Amino acid sequence: MVWHLVLMKPRADLAPADAEALIAALRRAVDAIPAVRELRVGRRVVHGADYEKIAPDSADFMVSLGFDDLAALQTYLRHPAHEELSARFYRSLSSALVYDFEGGGIGELEKLVS
Repeated sequence: MVWHLVLMKPRADLAPADAEALIAALRRAVDAIPAVRELRVGRRVVHGADYEKIAPDSADFMVSLGFDDLAALQTYLRHPAHEELSARFYRSLSSALVYDFEGGGIGELEKLVS
C-alpha cells in the first residue's frame, strides 16, 4: 500500500466557514475518487512525552489516505476533486508536512540493514 500522510496546522485566523469548506472538500474528494482505500483523521495529543519538547509546533491534525499503489495515489492527486481540496488546503493552513510512504508492515524496517 501507499500512504499519503498530511500533518497540518490550521491558520489561527481561519474562519469557521472556511474550516467547514475544507472538511467538505476532503469529504467530496474521498467520496468522488474510488482510488482512496482508507481515510484516517486524528488530532494531535500532547501528554508530556520527552519527544514533544523537541517536536516543532507545526501540526495539530493528521490525515492519512491509503491507496493500493503509487498509480492510485497519482490518480487521486490528478483528480478534479483533489484540485479543489488542494486549493482550500493551501488557503487554510499555516503549516503542513506532506509525505508519501510505501509499505505494509514492520518488515519494511529490515531495509535499513540490507
